[in-house]
Amino acid sequence: MAHSLLERLGLTQDPRLKSAGPGGSVETLNPATNDVLATVGLDDAKTYDAAIERAKEAFLEWRVTPAPQRGLVVRAVGEAFREYKDDLGSLVSLEMGKIKPEGDGEVQEAIDIADFAVGLSRQLYGLTMPSERPNHRMYEQWHPLGPIGVITAFNFPVAVWAWNAMVAAACGDTVVWKPSLITPLVSIATHRIASEVAKAEGFPDIFQLVIGKDDVVGETMIRDKRLPLISATGSCRMGRHVGEVVAGRMGRTLLELGGNNAAIVLDDADLDLATRGVLFGAVGTCGQRCTSTRRLLAHSSVVDDMVDRLSRAYGSITIGDPLDSKTLVGPLISGDSADAMMNAVAKAKEQGGTVVCGGERLDRAGNFVTPCIVRVPKGKALPIALEETFAPILYVFEIENLDEALALHNQVDQGLSSCIFTQNSRMAEQFLCAAGSDCGIANVNLGTSGAEIGGAFGGEKDTGGGRESGSDSWKAYMRRQTNTINYGAELPLAQGIVFG
Repeated sequence: MAHSLLERLGLTQDPRLKSAGPGGSVETLNPATNDVLATVGLDDAKTYDAAIERAKEAFLEWRVTPAPQRGLVVRAVGEAFREYKDDLGSLVSLEMGKIKPEGDGEVQEAIDIADFAVGLSRQLYGLTMPSERPNHRMYEQWHPLGPIGVITAFNFPVAVWAWNAMVAAACGDTVVWKPSLITPLVSIATHRIASEVAKAEGFPDIFQLVIGKDDVVGETMIRDKRLPLISATGSCRMGRHVGEVVAGRMGRTLLELGGNNAAIVLDDADLDLATRGVLFGAVGTCGQRCTSTRRLLAHSSVVDDMVDRLSRAYGSITIGDPLDSKTLVGPLISGDSADAMMNAVAKAKEQGGTVVCGGERLDRAGNFVTPCIVRVPKGKALPIALEETFAPILYVFEIENLDEALALHNQVDQGLSSCIFTQNSRMAEQFLCAAGSDCGIANVNLGTSGAEIGGAFGGEKDTGGGRESGSDSWKAYMRRQTNTINYGAELPLAQGIVFG
C-alpha cells in the first residue's frame, strides 16, 4: 500500500528518495508500526544556498506580477490539491499517524486557504488618509516582502505550510520551506504538487524546499539576511531561539508555538455538548495539536458528571491503524513521545493527581497509548499540568465560579486557544472580555481545537504572538509604504513649520 501511494504521488522517482543527499539522509517511519517508509536525502549548506538564490531570483519577477495574476497561480495550486486530496490525506495518516478523516481535513485546509488567497489577491488594500497640507494626497500601499522562510512541525505537515505559502504567494513573496525531518514524505509530495503547477504557469522557482538538519539548514536559515521573514511553528523553546536570532539581524518573525489550552465548563453548561467538545479537543490527533485541550476546569456541581461521561467515552475509543475507518485515535509520532507521556503521568501521580483512566503504553508495534484523564485534588496545585506534554493527557480541576476558573486558566505560560461551555450570555461575555481569556482564540460552546481558515490563527505569551491564515494575517508577509503626493505648486511643510 505504501509503495503504490508513493508511486501515485510521484515520490518513487524523486531524487531525494533515490540516494543520500549532500547532507546525508534520514529514515522516515510509520508511527503505527515503526517500519521504515523511505530513506530521504538531506540538503547541506551549499544546496540550501542554491535554493535561496533561486527564490531570490524568482522574487524579482513574481513581485511585479499583478496580484490577480498571482492569484490565478494560487488557484491552480488549490485545484491540484483537490485532485490529490485522497492520496495526500492518506500519506499524512501513514507518515504522521493522524486518522484518515483528519489527514483529509488537513489537505482540505490547504485547499481552503488557496481559495482564500485567490480572493485576497484582489484585496491587498491600503488606506487613504487626509493630508494637513493643501494640494497633497496621502495614502499607504503594501509591497511584497521578499523570499520568506517557513519552518513547520510534524503535526500539520501540509496545512501550516499552506497557510503561509498560499497567502505569501498571493502577496508576491517566494517561499523557502524547511519541514520537519519526521514527515519529509508529506513535505516532498506537497511541494511537488505546488511547484509543478507553478512551473506550468511560468513561475518555476517561487516554491523551494530544503530538507536538512537543524544545525546545518535550520540555523543557516534563521540567520540568513536574504529572508526578511521567518515563520516558524514548533515548541516554545525553539521559538525563543528563533526569535532571538532573527531579531539580532533585524528580521521579522511569525511564531506559532505551544499551547496549554483549557476548557471551562460552568454549572449551566449543556453537558452533552461539552463532553463532545472536550473529547475531540483532548484525544483528537492523539493530543498532538497545539490547540489540544489539556485542562478541564469544571464547576463543582458538574465535575463528577463530566469525568464520568468522559471516562465512558474514553473507554469506547478505538485505538489503532489510522488508515482504518473504525479508528478514532492513532499513534503518537514516536517512541520518545510515548516515553514523555509516561513520564508526565508518573509525575502527575507523584504530585497528588489521580489517574481516572488511560495513561498506558500499549504492548503492540507502533507508538500507541491510551488517552488519559488525571483528576486534580480540589485546591491543590499540580505543577506538571502547567507544562505542555504533547500527548493525550487531560487534567481535570474543580472550580466554584468563573473568576476562579479564569485565574487557573490564565496561569500557564502559553496563550493559544480556550473555550467555555455555558448558556449564560453574561458568563460568555465575561470570558471573552479583556479581563477574560488571555488567549488568541476564545470559543463559546465549542472546543479548543479545530480552527477555520477565515480567522487569524495564533496566540499570545509564550505561544509567540504570530497570526497566520485568515483575517488580515496577510500583512505579516508584506511591507507597508506611506506615500504623499504634492499636486500643487507650493511646498508647505507639515506641522506648520516655516523654513527659510
